[in-house]
Amino acid sequence: HYFLGTGDPKNMPVARQDLMRAVYRRYFTFAGKHFPKLVGAVDMTKDVLDQWWTYYNQCSECRRCSVFCPYGIDTAEITMAAREIMDSVGLGQKYSNEIIGKVHKIGNNLGLPGPALTNTLEGLEEDVKDECGVDVRYPLDVAGAEVLLVTPSADFFAEPHIESLIGYGKVFHAAGISWTLSSKASEAGNFGMFIGNYEQLRKIALRIREAALELGVKRIVVGECGHAWRVAYSFWNTLVGIGAGGKDPFAIELQQQLDPRYKQPMHICELTHDLIARGALAFDKELNDDRIVTFHDSCNVARASRMGDAPGGQFTIPRDILRAVANRFHDMAPGTTHEATFCCGGGGGLLTDDLLELRVKGALPRMEALKQVVDAHGVNFMATICAICKAQFTKVLPMYGFDMSMVGGVHQLVGRAIRIGQAK
Repeated sequence: HYFLGTGDPKNMPVARQDLMRAVYRRYFTFAGKHFPKLVGAVDMTKDVLDQWWTYYNQCSECRRCSVFCPYGIDTAEITMAAREIMDSVGLGQKYSNEIIGKVHKIGNNLGLPGPALTNTLEGLEEDVKDECGVDVRYPLDVAGAEVLLVTPSADFFAEPHIESLIGYGKVFHAAGISWTLSSKASEAGNFGMFIGNYEQLRKIALRIREAALELGVKRIVVGECGHAWRVAYSFWNTLVGIGAGGKDPFAIELQQQLDPRYKQPMHICELTHDLIARGALAFDKELNDDRIVTFHDSCNVARASRMGDAPGGQFTIPRDILRAVANRFHDMAPGTTHEATFCCGGGGGLLTDDLLELRVKGALPRMEALKQVVDAHGVNFMATICAICKAQFTKVLPMYGFDMSMVGGVHQLVGRAIRIGQAK
């Protein structure tokens, strides 16, 4: 998508890969060591590192390249390796490193202090009570709850994210599930993946493990955050093994300690989907009749993780939920959804205003697919399950002639339609 948006040939996956291949040849192959010019091998120089910095920070690690690569090369893994190399020589990404610092110091990516988090949750309880006349709790640090919810910190204060948090609370309330957030580990997102630093990835994940054990919950549920779910699903089982001889798999052993009835951490969409299937939730779909809905598959869910035990769950589960809560749903065109989805253009640690011009260009393929479904069906709402996608689209939608308010979460629509009391 960055090549399609920028037209820069070095943003083609094969060209970006060759930035590393050329250096590898120089130092790790016989021909490269002795006849570098003949095989396109280059020395690792400051100019080469500058090129790495430019182009490996024009990759959102979305893995669309890997789906279509005839050789099975995973460009995202190459980007992660390159960023790890750059980080090790002092060329870490400022945006991601500042966020990681906030997580270690305060507990979340946005640096929200504990009192601010408490006040936000109390305000949500008042707002929901005014809306539907029911006391829906948004608890913090409650020991012995069944569920520990970890969700992106944007859910605590920013539109449209906070509407999803409201929806989570309504789901737990309607189903009678006790739950809590943790001030120690309120953040689901893990930017250690974006800088390619696995030790940071591990340390951030450990905060969630420690919070779950300290609070004595039975299971962990991850909110609408694409890379948080990718890390939880694809990395947690091995992260704690780093430096521990591989004897302490994060998710499997942790879940056995919490409650062996559950196999592993669960995505909030899995939980809601299961409750709908069991008839534990009821909806007034007409409350979403002002929305003609489509769905944006977030890359980190679509190509790097899944939901449920059945293949394809990460694609069917959100769509099933949307059809359960809204009368008018239309998918985007084939070739732009499911594992072929296009990136929002702001993932992989690129969600900084310093890269706004690039982000706008990177969004081009997704905006073209959105325009098709808008023109064909009058779609006015694009649901997604990733905080970065929501933040990116809010910024770039107006630049493509769309209303910035047309993006939101799946649980934003769930929260609007769910029956938990008599709405005013």
